[in-house]
Amino acid sequence: MAVFNVFKLSLLLSLLSNLPFGLWSAANNGVGISPPTCSRIECPGYDVIEAVNGYEIRRYNSTVWMSTSPIQDISLVEATRTGFLQLFDYIQGKNDYEKEIEMTAPVITEISPSDGPLCESSFVVSFYVPTVNQANPPPAEGLHVQRWKPVYAAVRQFRGFVADSDVGEEAAALQASLADTAWSAAIEKSHGADHASGYTVAQYNSPFEFENRVNEIWMLFQIEDELTV
Repeated sequence: MAVFNVFKLSLLLSLLSNLPFGLWSAANNGVGISPPTCSRIECPGYDVIEAVNGYEIRRYNSTVWMSTSPIQDISLVEATRTGFLQLFDYIQGKNDYEKEIEMTAPVITEISPSDGPLCESSFVVSFYVPTVNQANPPPAEGLHVQRWKPVYAAVRQFRGFVADSDVGEEAAALQASLADTAWSAAIEKSHGADHASGYTVAQYNSPFEFENRVNEIWMLFQIEDELTV
């Protein structure tokens, strides 16, 4: 229990800090790094459908997330900090059952970008509910449960501490890697007119891990039939 509490605090400090770190300079092809955090705490399981230079296609089975209401902000970092404070209180026992919940990874932030550089975007911050709590997640004021059906994700990994200046570039790089693939067509069909705008940032590490930091951009989508490429 002490180890989990230390991790909870360290992740909180990470999200509350304004560390001036961008992407690490080490080469990274965008896929294939196993987040060290997932060897210590629970992460959602998935199947790798395809892994190539620049992206990975995953299939997540049914998962349960505890999520904030949409947060309006011009900064992903600030919105994630605001949302995580609510979720941190939740796992510390500030819920209707007064039940403490173990920390998991990643903490994800779903982004609906604004139309302009100085306009507020909409962010929803979510915590992956541990398997033991998924059947009956404790409710809490201001939070809601998201129950995902099986879903596909196009994923790009990047290193360092997440900064607002990095996220748009990484999302654009993922989209470019997917161009003219069957996956791009599936994303477009699933998302409709908004297929290029919405994406998710997943953060795994504590602030005391200065090496092997792993973050991810996710583009979630559904497909009607199993897709073979």
